[in-house]
Amino acid sequence: MEDDILTIEEVAKYLRVSERTVYDWAQKGEIPAGKIGTVWRFKRTEIEKWVNERLSAPAKPAEDESIVRVKNILSPERIVYINHVTKHDALVELAENLSTAPQIKFEKELITEILKREELMSTAVGRGIAIPHVRLSSVTDLVMSVGICKNEIIDFQTIDDIPVRILIMIAAAHNQHAYYLKTLSFFSAKLKDKELREALLNSTSPLEAYELLTKE
Repeated sequence: MEDDILTIEEVAKYLRVSERTVYDWAQKGEIPAGKIGTVWRFKRTEIEKWVNERLSAPAKPAEDESIVRVKNILSPERIVYINHVTKHDALVELAENLSTAPQIKFEKELITEILKREELMSTAVGRGIAIPHVRLSSVTDLVMSVGICKNEIIDFQTIDDIPVRILIMIAAAHNQHAYYLKTLSFFSAKLKDKELREALLNSTSPLEAYELLTKE
């Protein structure tokens, strides 16, 4: 039917771009889209018209997708305040949140692999930060959630003996190795800023924390 309603995944397949790119275009108003609740949806007729207009327009230089743009991979609803005191419970809660992202297909697989990765080697990087991460074939595009811990998580094996308070959880597709490593490095560097860490811990809403993390 000409008024079919499409998902981000369907539009990405139709346009042959990543879901992250479609999400970014929708957020910026660069592609015709609307929200049903918190989920982006698209009319097939409007997308086809948009494609035809772009095909007839002068080409623009391609954006470097290797650059980490936090707004492309994080949204306010994927920032949670965690009250647990153990690593296991904190990781499970954050993985459950991350699994609500459209890029994640199987919640149980994500939880299992995140915990398995943590058992293999601690993802704590010092300064009260841990960056649990995983690559899975079932993940369609790199995406993340952030956990701000109200209590100290003392059973992470930290390199500086500082209990973990900030969790950055990242899931990526198997074919995103370079971008995945770049994202891990980006957040390791970004969170060296003591003022940013303290501001995140003192934040009172996901939107406030989101604005702190997306500020360039």
